Amino acid sequence: MSYRFDDKVVLITGAASGIGRATAQKLASLGATLAISDINQPNLVETNKLCGGKHAISLVDVGSPTGVNQWVEDTIEQYGAIHHVFNCAGVNPTSIPLVETTDEYYDKLMNTNLKGMFNVTRACIPHLKDGASFVNVSSISGLAPSAGNSIYCATKYGVIGFSKSMALELGPKGIRVNIVAPGYVNTPTNASVVRGNEAMERSAKTVSLGRMADPSEIADVVAFLFSNEARYMNGSVVEIEGGLPRPGSY
Repeated sequence: MSYRFDDKVVLITGAASGIGRATAQKLASLGATLAISDINQPNLVETNKLCGGKHAISLVDVGSPTGVNQWVEDTIEQYGAIHHVFNCAGVNPTSIPLVETTDEYYDKLMNTNLKGMFNVTRACIPHLKDGASFVNVSSISGLAPSAGNSIYCATKYGVIGFSKSMALELGPKGIRVNIVAPGYVNTPTNASVVRGNEAMERSAKTVSLGRMADPSEIADVVAFLFSNEARYMNGSVVEIEGGLPRPGSY
């Protein structure tokens, strides 16, 4: 590995567990200074400990523009700059027929998965300079639909459309925007993990590599996308799914 993030400040949402925590650990191990947020304070504190205990932690609901704006301003006041932004905060899906989908469920997914990314991106842009970058988390559900997950798919398709548009808008300023689209990842809130071992085994059998991803395997790709080695990647969707048979994907 030839890249490091010494003297770089990275903003990470959804850092209390799963992909967000794994990415925080990865970037900290490469020298980055982190500003990490989540709505789960105890787990966020634990993430900071796993990253060496020296990073800034904030209890932030990304769906709140006021909360996000304050967090970004606090980060600038403390560190003087933001170099990279990882929009990872998200709510995983629950399979629900559309006619049974409540307004509360719709709002929860939209406010976190889509509006949250918008809030963070809008707040950060004025502070970013040439060489900065975003990585936003979509999903294989942002590339291929699945029954019972209409709202989740809408948010993850939206992440890709939003990110590609921002790549065009920010590219002339030297600011890159890329997207990761994970498949089945062994995180505490993954639907298969929540349902138990049998569901996890069924998910794993659909993957050509025969297993779910570890969050660290997503983190490795995110770190690469932030690095100068990915300097000509902008608006790219990187699928990290181990080989899933989806219409039109292969």
